[in-house]
Amino acid sequence: MLKDITIGQFFPGNSIIHRLDPRFKIVITLIYIMMLFTGSGVSSLAVGAAFTVISVFLSKIPFKMFAKSIKPLLPFLLVTAVINLFLVDSGELYFKWKFIKITEGGVNISVFMVIRIILLITGSSLLTYTTSPITLTDATERLLSPLKKLKFPVHELAMMMSIALRFIPTLIEETDKIISAQKARGAEIDTGSFTTRAKNMVAVLVPLFISSFRRADELATAMECRCYNGGEGRTRLRQLKSSPKDYTALAITIIFYITALITAHLLKS
Repeated sequence: MLKDITIGQFFPGNSIIHRLDPRFKIVITLIYIMMLFTGSGVSSLAVGAAFTVISVFLSKIPFKMFAKSIKPLLPFLLVTAVINLFLVDSGELYFKWKFIKITEGGVNISVFMVIRIILLITGSSLLTYTTSPITLTDATERLLSPLKKLKFPVHELAMMMSIALRFIPTLIEETDKIISAQKARGAEIDTGSFTTRAKNMVAVLVPLFISSFRRADELATAMECRCYNGGEGRTRLRQLKSSPKDYTALAITIIFYITALITAHLLKS
């Protein structure tokens, strides 16, 4: 299961999505998230789904990679669907047993929320899949640069985001190694009741925390040895330059967003 987690990973490529300016990709992702939460109708969600399918196709990243990012969240999706299924009471009654009722509104909301979360995960993952952590850090710092006038630590925030994204795959790999080592010593990590498995996870979490703190200390020492003292006076190795294709991608995203707004408004009227 841990090997299936692809959050924070970068897949090098030469697709149209890969070549976009990372600043525009961040803005496009924010507009995309707004698009998904524009309305509660099927038509507005269909616009977001169409945008997602087109973006995934243009990125040339295998769909199985996006499926892997969704797989660890299946329990969460199931809980979300069940809660909406039984708590929403509207429309035609499909099933009733004592206090349990399944209605048309509950089914519609459950399916709608699950699809929305899947699209949200897929679209958000596309940003990290097609953008390296270093480039993403530079783009974030450039977008937040106006906050420097308010003495906001923009560079430090961008650096923390970069380090966090960089070490997600490392921590996942470290966790998998610890679990394998504990199993080799006879620990039962995946068996027993939920309470038993939760208690057995202590044997995984303690070494993981120790390893994480050790890595953080080594990273801090390495940065100090290289005379790192924050973003003051630093220059950039990579200069970000926008091109017509970036503005075209942004314009297309805005068109999709306006379409979602129009469809949501028509459903309400």
